[in-house]
Amino acid sequence: MTAEPPTGEPVLHVTGLEVHYGSRRRRRRALAGLSLSVAPGETVGIIGETGSGKSTFARAVLGLVRPSAGSVVLGGEDVSAYGQRQWRDLRRRGVVQYVFQDPLRSLDPDLTVEDSLTEPLLVRGVPGGEAAERARALLARVRLTEELLGRLPGELSGGQRQRVAVARALITEPRLVILDEPVSALDSANRVQILGILKELRATGVALVFISHDLGSVAGIADRVGVLHQGELVEIGAARDVINEPRHPYTRLLVRSAPTLHTAPADRAERATLRALLNA
Repeated sequence: MTAEPPTGEPVLHVTGLEVHYGSRRRRRRALAGLSLSVAPGETVGIIGETGSGKSTFARAVLGLVRPSAGSVVLGGEDVSAYGQRQWRDLRRRGVVQYVFQDPLRSLDPDLTVEDSLTEPLLVRGVPGGEAAERARALLARVRLTEELLGRLPGELSGGQRQRVAVARALITEPRLVILDEPVSALDSANRVQILGILKELRATGVALVFISHDLGSVAGIADRVGVLHQGELVEIGAARDVINEPRHPYTRLLVRSAPTLHTAPADRAERATLRALLNA
């Protein structure tokens, strides 16, 4: 299935993407002919159960797995056949950034928050004073105070660590940020706060790909939602349309089972906030 964003030159344009794992005799299809574009300032949610191909899609876009077929165009560059040196240069330029589910996987435990934020800029030759100023500005954008700059990741709460990870992803002013289950490990208060921060980012022009198994979280901030099932993009459309009028049986199953969209047991304040985000 193919779905183009409504306007804007795509930051990410994936065409016929296929990924297979294993040997020829035991090949397993992880992605099958996936086509998708993401425009500047657009947030696209990718949902599906474990094993649906969500993480494989992210890895293919990030150059961590080579496509078996199809193409990936990132920031106007066809990166489908890039080698390690080309990917290293692309990452150093900060065109695309990645936010893990667990920020302890991406934050060096021996670096302070300030060092984690400024390191990508210093590598690119940005003067130390300018790097520190940008770090303070980004910390404020993710609703953290400057007093945390001198702390180590282990001295922060889970919600604070994830907001630092988001700030670190934004420090190079990337064109695309891929977020892989960024709120699934957080409590409801931190989850809603992170979602609010991500929704505000659309004004900066950065494109977001939000990967999750939780339709409620994705629907709260995404312009469009794509549904992955067994490696296939079975449905994609405006978030409201996918939620209110799901077409594919698998999507209908996801919608029925999403507690934050209905009246199943869930934190009332969280549910109300997610509905407000969806309707904004």
